[in-house]
Amino acid sequence: MSEVKIKPLADRVLVEPMEAEEKTASGIYIPDTAKEKPQKGTVIAVGPGTKDVTMEVKKGDVVLYGKYAGTEISVDGKDYLMMKQSDILAII
Repeated sequence: MSEVKIKPLADRVLVEPMEAEEKTASGIYIPDTAKEKPQKGTVIAVGPGTKDVTMEVKKGDVVLYGKYAGTEISVDGKDYLMMKQSDILAII
């Protein structure tokens, strides 16, 4: 897990998306243009929450999130997603 100097505010969570699948279950390789956007990632940093929202995710959790959740940001050449905790569907 990488160390990023970004501290999310309020009920926001910084997630590092996992790599998209390289090949199908049957062994067919998928070109970059046809890969599905990943919907699973690792929590890198968590905000403190708000008076109405208690943070349930923590650093290191692997989470599932909606296909179009969050805002893409790039830090030192790595891509991350900043999203609200409510955009996270489940901890796996």
